[in-house]
Amino acid sequence: MHQPLAFQLLQQHFWLSPNRYIFWEEEKALIVSDLHFGKTGHFRKSGIAVPQNIFKEDLQRLMDGISFFKPGQIIAVGDLFHSHANKELDLFLKWRNDFAALHFHLIKGNHDILKDDWYTSANLTITKDVLHIGSFNFVHDINHLSSPQTNSYSFSGHIHPGISLKGISKQSLHFPCFYFSSHYAVLPAYSRFTGSVNIKASKKDNVFAIVNNAVIKVS
Repeated sequence: MHQPLAFQLLQQHFWLSPNRYIFWEEEKALIVSDLHFGKTGHFRKSGIAVPQNIFKEDLQRLMDGISFFKPGQIIAVGDLFHSHANKELDLFLKWRNDFAALHFHLIKGNHDILKDDWYTSANLTITKDVLHIGSFNFVHDINHLSSPQTNSYSFSGHIHPGISLKGISKQSLHFPCFYFSSHYAVLPAYSRFTGSVNIKASKKDNVFAIVNNAVIKVS
């Protein structure tokens, strides 16, 4: 397990993992976004030779986080799945049965289009819009919140944030990142089989890049 980095919000303690999720210490919750389970299976179904081990590695990283942090719940802020059900989601159901006692909360994203009875069979608690826990909100797309709340903070996903870091000779490299503004955070896409969008951070924002299995504060 790679070393997580501590971060505080509203007197709560969070651990940013290079495995692309956050552990909320007080609520014993893993917060994760944009897992897109089933995406590689849809590519293979279309004749594109994407190895299945990508999906299995994503599940393994999640199991590593459960083993390390021992959470009581998982909060997925959208796009847990990629589209319609396929064989990879059958594997997810088997994995879910192995962790049936672990509460799994999904705030639906735009890719979460499975039928309601499938979510029930996977023992998932579904929220269609915004989940509120204490002083925190959980939403897939931050733009779906009506307005920022001064006494609360929001976690979101959807945009797959990344940051470009410049080196000598004007070279630059692009990395997934955790982005924290004054009122909301955007988590990196959990799935490594996704792209990322370069964010524009202000001096007041906190940005943590995921570089070589480490979380590094870059602004």
